[in-house]
Amino acid sequence: MFRLRRPGTAAALALAAVATAVLGFAGPASAHVSVNPKEATQGGYGRFAFRVPNESDSASTTKVEVVLPENAPVGSVSTMPVPGWTVAVEKRKVEPPIEVHGSQLTEAVAKLTWTATGDAAIKPGQFQEFPVSVGPLPQVDKMVFKALQTYSDGNVVRWIEEPTPGGEEPEKPAPVLTLTAAAPSAAPAANAVAAAPADTDDDADGAGTALGVAGLVAGLAGLILGGLAFLRTRREPAPKA
Repeated sequence: MFRLRRPGTAAALALAAVATAVLGFAGPASAHVSVNPKEATQGGYGRFAFRVPNESDSASTTKVEVVLPENAPVGSVSTMPVPGWTVAVEKRKVEPPIEVHGSQLTEAVAKLTWTATGDAAIKPGQFQEFPVSVGPLPQVDKMVFKALQTYSDGNVVRWIEEPTPGGEEPEKPAPVLTLTAAAPSAAPAANAVAAAPADTDDDADGAGTALGVAGLVAGLAGLILGGLAFLRTRREPAPKA
């Protein structure tokens, strides 16, 4: 005899099937070289990490190359030591020069190459992050970092395809850092707010001084009137019994 499946169980199975399908499609697309965080502010400095997952089932990642965009040079790029990895920094000439804190720089970092030593390679099922400090960030909407990932079996994956806004994600997308304009300074408003209490204090001091003078005058007038009344009383003859 066939048993009817309860609606709750059927709904749960359907939800599980949909989730499996979604995750199944999303998993491979998300396993690519990326930069984290993905957003920053123009003109500032930031600490970022290039996250490199290993997509091979049998080979390890032994080298990672990141190319900085030529149309958005930065004046300062420094790397953080990664245990078991060496880093090589390549520079290029820039024209016009980059102005950083009043100095004109004619060179900028063009490429960073991390190479594994010993047993430090990224093994299957693992990922590695390569931190950098970058700045001042240029006045552009985004920075596209093309990356090359080399495996121990000689295979090289080129993460160099630039995503298009509103389009489908490329098969081998390059890491993209989105840059937003800095918020306008709020210093003038703050000064205006700070000046308001000072004006109020001056008004209060002026009002207090005026009230003090008025009180002093009223007191003197009272003393004069009291003295006149006293003199008038002494001059009048005492009434006869």
